[in-house]
This record gives sequence, structure tokens and C-alpha cells, in this order.
Amino acid sequence: MEGSDLQRTLVLLTVSSCTMLYSLTITIVNVTLPQLQGALSATPDQVAWVITLNLVATAVATPITGWIVARFGQRQVMIWAVVGFTISSLLCATATSLAPLLVYRIGQGAFGAPMVPLAQAIVVATYPPEKRAVAQGWFGVAVVLGPAIGPVLGGFLAEEYDWRWVFLLPVPLCAVALLMVLAFIEDRGRQDGARLDWTGFLALSIAVTCLQLVMDRGERLDWLDSTEIVLLTCATAVSFYVFLVHTLTHERPFISPSLFLDRNFTVGLVFVFVYGMLNFTPITLLPPLLQSLKGYPDSLIGYVLGSRGVGMVLGFFLAGRMGRLDPRIGMLAGLGLVALSGAMLMNFSIDTSFSDLAWMGFIQGLGTGLMWVPLSIVTFATLAPEKLPEAASLFHLLRNFGSSLFISLSVMAAVRTGRVSYAELSEHVSALKEATQLPWVTGPRALDNLPDLLALADEVERQAQLIGHLNAFALYTAAAVLTMPFLLLVRIRRR
Repeated sequence: MEGSDLQRTLVLLTVSSCTMLYSLTITIVNVTLPQLQGALSATPDQVAWVITLNLVATAVATPITGWIVARFGQRQVMIWAVVGFTISSLLCATATSLAPLLVYRIGQGAFGAPMVPLAQAIVVATYPPEKRAVAQGWFGVAVVLGPAIGPVLGGFLAEEYDWRWVFLLPVPLCAVALLMVLAFIEDRGRQDGARLDWTGFLALSIAVTCLQLVMDRGERLDWLDSTEIVLLTCATAVSFYVFLVHTLTHERPFISPSLFLDRNFTVGLVFVFVYGMLNFTPITLLPPLLQSLKGYPDSLIGYVLGSRGVGMVLGFFLAGRMGRLDPRIGMLAGLGLVALSGAMLMNFSIDTSFSDLAWMGFIQGLGTGLMWVPLSIVTFATLAPEKLPEAASLFHLLRNFGSSLFISLSVMAAVRTGRVSYAELSEHVSALKEATQLPWVTGPRALDNLPDLLALADEVERQAQLIGHLNAFALYTAAAVLTMPFLLLVRIRRR
């Protein structure tokens, strides 16, 4: 191997390691949600913030990656991203309550956000055009390998030791990645006179954050009956209005309106928003459900979620082999598989076996893996090259924001409809009902003593929780199905 080839390979290994670390922490935490809920005395909708706020921080920080690199250089940005991510992970392991853990998870998302777009830019800049496809393929394997092994490792560590080890695991790996960055990443990318439209960036960030808080806290605070929710809603509307007016009137806005004149790009933004909605929602809803309804240990939950990672790896591989086909075929196949996995989730019951759950996760991962490559091709196929950096930032922002927003919406649907179902089921469980007097209905239980009444109340609560989650899975399936007609708006034109 020639020296230049060796140097490129070391750079590829370095940025792939950094990317895999970040993608690893996205899914490794999902397995521990049931344990976190008990250890930190949190409700299901509160513990979901551990995922959603991390994604919001990533969504907000991703668009300014280009400006940060132009201001400080790619080497310095990658060093501080790895260092900040390491410190945030270490602090997560020391949290004793939910509030500080959420703050540290925001730090993880903010410091980890530049890693993926910066790593991809470094790969493109390092390899010549004739070798770029192979390098991007290996880089893509690293991106999907983290989510594949994360749940399995997280489930093992949480069950054998404690949830804190899930956050400690990346620390030594980050130290190795930092040494590789110091050794192999060159200081490039600085640009004199690089400017950031701070008004547009701050207005958009405030709008995204406030909307996320409204979705997260609205159900618990009874929506517009709460002063806090009213204020957050007003802040969302005002910030978005400022962002919109500023974008249309400023000479060099944070996001150029001319991007939306490209039909493929605009349609691609719709699809990537939906892709974000479909990507992480099941692995956020399933762990608490599997533990509370089926009593699964953390390790078994990890294997269920790990099957999704295996499907993603295969989907990514197949998408690469389908490169010469119409990209709409891959997107349609991916959406169809995701909808199929959602339909399987809608039939979830207490009797659903582990193999059925693993198969469902595999199909869901296969669908999202198949979607990603053709989605990227469609979105950027007709854009001018000079617009790609700005377009990529908006692309990743909407992907992450779609994930966080839909997780909140799904948790809200599960909690709200679960409460309604509990009230409806309770009406039919009464000592005055004739059916509750029949021995083949009550079984060994009776309604004339406290222990049996408590056991019956727990069962009603469990069934209501299941109904709530089935409604959330129905929402997930509908999102996949209703997006399919938008494929008719895609134009295929090779750039």
C-alpha cells in the first residue's frame, strides 16, 4: 500500500470511529429507559426526554457545523467535539436525578452533532473522486454499525452492572478516537471572513426548542390551560415568524429561500422529516412496554432492538447494490417495509413471542436502511454543487427534529389514549356487573377482598397501557403509508 493510500485509510478509520461512537450512544440508551424510569422516579413521558432532548440538541447544533469549521478548522472542531462528548458522557454516568441527566444529554447531542457531517466532509476531501464511492461505503458501515451493536451492549451492561455503565462505555473509546484525531486529522477548512446569520439561527433554534417543549410537556400540563404552555406556544410562533421574515428579507440568510425552488430538494425534505419520524420511535416506545408487560430483562430488550440494527446493515448493503435502479423503487420498498413492521406492532400482545419481536425489528431496520441511500440521491440530485453544504445542514436538521417531534407525539398518544382506555375499561369492572359474578369470568379472583381488587386494578392498567401503545403504533404505520404518494412528485434527472 502506498503512503498516500495508508494515510487516507487512517483518516477514514479515525472519522469512522468518531461517527460510530456518536451513533452508538443514540441507541444504547434506549435499552436502559425502563431502568432509568425506576432509578430516577420518572414517568414514561418524562424518561422519553432522555432521547428527545438529545435529538433536539443535535438538530439545533448540526446546521452551524459549516460555519464552525470555517471559523476554527476541521481539526480543532473534531477535537473539541470528541472532548465535549466524552465529558458529557462521563457526567451522564454521575447523574442522580432526571434534571441533570437531561442537561448532560443535551451536551452529548450538541457536541456530537458536528461529528457526522464533518466526518463525511473529511472523507470527501481526502479521497479522489474515483475512490470516493468505496470510502463512503465503508464510512456508511460505521454509521449503521453503532446502532446495530448499541442495544446489545447496553442491555448486557445495564443488566449485569448498572445503567451508569451505558454512559461510561464510550469514555475509553472516545480517548482512543481523540488520539487518532490528534495523529491523523489535518487542520483544513478555515475560511477568512466566514459569517453566520445569527438572527436566523437563533430564531430557528428558539422555535424548534419551544415547539419541542410544548409537545413534551403539553399533555402533563393540560395544554392551553397551562400558562407555561401558552407562553411556549407564543414563543414558538413569534420566533418562527421572525425567522421567516428575516429569511425573506436578509441579503444572506441562515437558510437561502432559493433552495426550495428545487422540487426534488423540497420533496426530499418532506421524506427526510418522515424518515426521522420513523427511525427511532419504535426503539423508544418498546423498551418500557416490554419490561412492564412482558417482564423482559434489559439484555433481552437489547437483543430485540439489536435485530433492527442487523436489518439496517443489510438494508444499507442492498441499497448500495440498487444504485442503478430508479431511487423511487428503493424508497417505496423501504416505506412499505416500515409500514409492514408498524402493522406487526399494531398486533402486539402479551402473547407475542421474542422471535416475532425480533423479526419485526429486523423488517423495520431493513426498511429504514433501504430508504436512506435513495433518499439522499433524490434530495440532492438536481441541486447545484455550491448549494450542497447549506442544503445538507437543513437536511440533517429536519431528520433529527422529525425524530424528536414524533417521539413526543407518540408518547403523548400512548399516555393519553391509555388513560382514556383505563377509564373506559374500569366502567365494566364492577361488583354490580352481572358478568363479574360469574366464576368463569373472575377465575380465582374475587371482588370482595382488597388483594384481588388491587390485582384486578393492575391488570386493567396493564391492558390500558397496551391499548395506548397500539394506538401510537397505528400512528407510526399511518405516517409511513400516507407518505408514499409524495413519491409521485419526485423527478429523476441525473446531475
